[in-house]
Amino acid sequence: MSRQYVILNTDEIDSVEFDQVMETEASKVRKSVDGSKFFVKFVGDVPSFLEGKTIYSHSEILAILATDEWSPPDPV
Repeated sequence: MSRQYVILNTDEIDSVEFDQVMETEASKVRKSVDGSKFFVKFVGDVPSFLEGKTIYSHSEILAILATDEWSPPDPV
């Protein structure tokens, strides 16, 4: 089975059931540059707290993470 990814707003971090995703705690998630979003990854069935959310494949999340929203610009 392949990993799947879900992007959430930072104000939803308290709803994450860390025993159902690959991240172990809130401080371990990767956040967007402005800190307003983060993502979690999981394998297998969609955790119940993520039902109804958009699920991304590995290639889709890589494309998203390559954007300015997720990757700070290189210093000059």
